[in-house]
Amino acid sequence: MRISELLARGTPTVSFEFFPPKTDVGRASLLRVIERLSQIGPDFVSVTYGAGGSARTLSLDSCSEVKSVVDGEVMAHLTGLCHTADDIAAITDHLWESGIVNIMALRGDRPKDLDPEAVLHGFPHAQEMMAYIKTRHDFCLGGACYPEGHKETPDISTGVEHLREKIDSGCEFLVTQMFFDNDAYLRFMDLVRAAGIDVPVIPGIMPISGFAQLDKFENQFGVRLPTELRNRVLANEGDQEAIEQVGIDWSAEQCRTLLAGGAPGIHFYTLNKSASTVKVCLAMGLAGAVGNPEA
Repeated sequence: MRISELLARGTPTVSFEFFPPKTDVGRASLLRVIERLSQIGPDFVSVTYGAGGSARTLSLDSCSEVKSVVDGEVMAHLTGLCHTADDIAAITDHLWESGIVNIMALRGDRPKDLDPEAVLHGFPHAQEMMAYIKTRHDFCLGGACYPEGHKETPDISTGVEHLREKIDSGCEFLVTQMFFDNDAYLRFMDLVRAAGIDVPVIPGIMPISGFAQLDKFENQFGVRLPTELRNRVLANEGDQEAIEQVGIDWSAEQCRTLLAGGAPGIHFYTLNKSASTVKVCLAMGLAGAVGNPEA
């Protein structure tokens, strides 16, 4: 089923994001995580793609394997940067033949080891790849958005203009980068709707699970941490279990408020772990039969 059809039902969706494991141990661990999270009954799950396509085979293999063990739909991520049209054609043909009809179409990050002055070939913008994919097969395309802005975009309004281009290129729904301040999502939605963009915008949520994440979220991803959340984590420095509970409580409240306010669903960034995500879902009343959530 197309994710756009799931969203059109009017019932909030629940979805999980994984990344392709690089080792047999990681693969076995991910399958255990997927088994636990499958008990929640996700509407769909997504599998990420390496920067510049570095994890192309892993991503495609993982999509096929995940599809064989979950009841919900599988969405493959696909990045356009550093890929030629022939590459994208081959990948999308493979996905279509595998029965995967949902794609999160992204530009992708510039590979870290690439000369900053190098000219990248392929699709420099997600909307260009979206338009090309639509000439191959009738995929349901999702796109990324950034409620607090993207590091390469001068301001949020410019980012919203780019979203309009994605919609015009065939994008049917959007998933946000993680955020911890619901007001940021609400302000962003005001801008999106004012721009005439009416597709569903699914909030992306990631429970804080460690002290070191504080600076990483802000410095690497440009995600603002509310003072109250930062203070709660700082107050429990050195107590990993307490910090994880802070993250669970905060995310659960975020989700409850977002859904009460009309959000079309919740997309959890799992980091290939189940414990915190399951506990958030339990707190929301979504996982009564999961059993032991530890992973």
